[in-house]
Amino acid sequence: MREIKSAAMVVNAKSRKGQKLFKHACAAMKGLPYDVDARAVENPKDLEDVVRDVLAAKPDLVILGGGDGTISGLVDLLVGHDVILGVLPLGTANSFARTLGIPLTVDGAVEVLRTGQPRRIDLGMIDGDYFANCAAMGISPQIAETVPHGLKKVLGMVGYLGWASYQFARFKPFTLIVDDGTKKRKMRVVEVRISNGPYHGGTWLVDEASVDSGEIVVQAVRGHYKRKLAYNWAASFLGMKERHQDTISFLGTRVTIDTEPSLPISIDGEVLAKTPVTARISAGVIEVMAPAVES
Repeated sequence: MREIKSAAMVVNAKSRKGQKLFKHACAAMKGLPYDVDARAVENPKDLEDVVRDVLAAKPDLVILGGGDGTISGLVDLLVGHDVILGVLPLGTANSFARTLGIPLTVDGAVEVLRTGQPRRIDLGMIDGDYFANCAAMGISPQIAETVPHGLKKVLGMVGYLGWASYQFARFKPFTLIVDDGTKKRKMRVVEVRISNGPYHGGTWLVDEASVDSGEIVVQAVRGHYKRKLAYNWAASFLGMKERHQDTISFLGTRVTIDTEPSLPISIDGEVLAKTPVTARISAGVIEVMAPAVES
């Protein structure tokens, strides 16, 4: 393992916990054996410029603080640089951190930076856009496109779930056309998950997905009625084997996806694409600081 001599931290201070925990993170990192150039960014539009600025100094480690959307939105900038990604989970679901086994507390995540080891992982891609964890079609982008600005920050998970329930009442099933290179299928579905990791919305949903499998997983929840989706989510949240009852998964390095009608796609919580798309895997493209594996 190479020695880390320099690091930078960029925190999305607009994320739900960002402003409150930035100072906490800075204090916790004072015990690290290297200096950390810490930046709090209050305007999300400035995040990319700040990350480019810290990368210009060629640090060994770049720590991104925020939710899954922040990490996926910025990870493109790290690809191609000889830099390790550090994760400070400050979002609501923190699915990427859960996938890697990173604790969801500031102190726990900083301890991984202190004692962990770099792990080479895959990134998913929707057309030309990298993502860290999971993209989705169905109710998730419908919620993401319509949720009032600042709702999660002000009311947290309770407010978000209330808005999700409202949107669920308006949601309709749709038709999926998927081609994994071996066969083309058309089916009626209530949700589609394009996964590089097993967690989606903070819940374990896609058993076949792993950040170092070398394959993208497209999981469809089949059904003509939206109650199928409610049942699948409930069964998944409770860890019941019945969560597989209405799902079908397609695996490969490249999968083409279309829907009727054309639908938006949320990528780790941010609506960034629309069908039709091609989902790919970019195998082993980045290193991330993860908990040390016990021998």
